[in-house]
Amino acid sequence: MKSATLGKSTSGAEVTNISGHGFWLLVADEELFVSFKEFPWFKDASVSEILNVEWPQPHHLYWPGLDVDVAVESIKHPEKFPLISKELRLTKRSGQQAKARR
Repeated sequence: MKSATLGKSTSGAEVTNISGHGFWLLVADEELFVSFKEFPWFKDASVSEILNVEWPQPHHLYWPGLDVDVAVESIKHPEKFPLISKELRLTKRSGQQAKARR
């Protein structure tokens, strides 16, 4: 006797906790911490926007309410992905200009 074809997996990414520093995300059997410092576009997001996460492919996650795609690898090893958002670069640049004027 042959078993029936397996259906679509119901396991997905799930936010398990949110704090003032970031949030914990369960992906498969691994819990990852998403720091607001490393991923600033989540800092001002609503709880419902953060909770609404999709895992369309094994290597990346998607938050449709924020239109944000994040590679799983960048969460595991943010030091390997030093790119930061344009908004954060502008904030840092403004701070550097203010220090230069002093």
